[in-house]
Amino acid sequence: MTSRPACDIEPLADDAWLLRFGDTLDTGLNTAVHAMAARLRSAGLPWLRDLVPAFASLGVFFDPAMDPAVVHARLLAMIEDDASGDGLPLPLRTGAGDNSNATNLVEIPVLYGGEHGPDLESSAAELGLTPSELIQRHTAGEYTVAMIGFAPGFPYLSGLDPALALPRLATPRASVAAGSVAIGGAQTGIYSRESPGGWRVLGRTPLRLFDPTREPPTTLRPGDRVRLRAIDADEFARLEQTDGARA
Repeated sequence: MTSRPACDIEPLADDAWLLRFGDTLDTGLNTAVHAMAARLRSAGLPWLRDLVPAFASLGVFFDPAMDPAVVHARLLAMIEDDASGDGLPLPLRTGAGDNSNATNLVEIPVLYGGEHGPDLESSAAELGLTPSELIQRHTAGEYTVAMIGFAPGFPYLSGLDPALALPRLATPRASVAAGSVAIGGAQTGIYSRESPGGWRVLGRTPLRLFDPTREPPTTLRPGDRVRLRAIDADEFARLEQTDGARA
């Protein structure tokens, strides 16, 4: 039987508690974070204002008019209720709850190499692969949006083939183009806007992952599943020019 990771409740702010499931980059911990977020969303809690999932913790923001002790007691009861089952958080145990984020599958087209992927060839060589083999292995898996951070809409994707892990550049770039798809350590990420960065850039997607004029402004949400699909320059140009690039 799989054991549910221990969950501690820590004060985060006057109107927030932090549920801490662990302190490592672990897929099981991240799954538990998203399962608890789904359970809280589906519970219809009138005092719940926002949920901020991270790799191994969940920020729970509540109505400041509420007594924090009351919220703490409610959260503790939910955690203890989960622990009384078969060791898995309730949504994973029963399939109940609004866990739509976890079942949302998003395909991200990527043009690898060339000017959009300046680190493809050097990364492949460092891994003992050809560029084509690196692309094939990078697009073969299914990823999960572990969290959104660093910049608005920037997804940290878990699920990278461990054999493709790469250290960050010794000298970060002053500017990385929006849409750049990169590897940093044991993760893949997509730069949602132009920014400095030290991850190995393998390619670029024409999709806009963050647009403050849209609702919601981010294409990906924590818990979403992601597949990467290699495309050619013609498709990149077409998607960049169409409304689909804003989806």
